Order: sequence, then structure tokens, then C-alpha cells
Amino acid sequence: MSNNKFTSFKEFYPYYLSEHKLPINKLLHAIGSISGIILLITLIIIKQYKFLPLSLCIGYLFAWIGHFVFEKNKPATFKYPLYSFLGDWVMLKDLLIKKITLDH
Repeated sequence: MSNNKFTSFKEFYPYYLSEHKLPINKLLHAIGSISGIILLITLIIIKQYKFLPLSLCIGYLFAWIGHFVFEKNKPATFKYPLYSFLGDWVMLKDLLIKKITLDH
């Protein structure tokens, strides 16, 4: 899988946001990202390194519920895995600093 349609993340991000129109989808992405990072940090602290992949799984679980159940679209992860992963974190940052809102 390559990112051949977009030549930069800057080009990709507006597309990424267009795939996250519903507030519930953005909220589920935020919950998944925050839960994933908390789990990652916890696993590192308690030295349970073999379970680190679970931190990715928890994040994607929430995100994919947002897409498949609510947004009714295919996650960008399948076509643009690296840009999509970065998009999750940039969207979370943008939500936290209120550059974007759940309903816009």
C-alpha cells in the first residue's frame, strides 16, 4: 500500500477530515487514541512489552467502529496507512486545541 494519490500529509489531511464528518466518529477516534496511548504508557511502566501491540488494537477498534457503524465508510487506514495513522494524532491535537470541533 502506498500513498501515491497524495504527495504530502498536508495534501492528505483535508481528505482525512472529510472522511470524519460525524461527531461520533471523531469522538470515537479521540477515545481510541487516548485509550491507546494510556495503555501503551501503562504497559511500558509495568514492563509488559509483549502486550504493546494491544495499544494499537484499542485505538483502531474505536476508530473502525466509528467508520463501519456510524460513518458507513471505509477507513483511510486501508489505503493510506501511514498518513492515516498520522491523521489520527493530528485530528486529536486539533480537537484538543479546538482548531476543529466534533461537529465541524
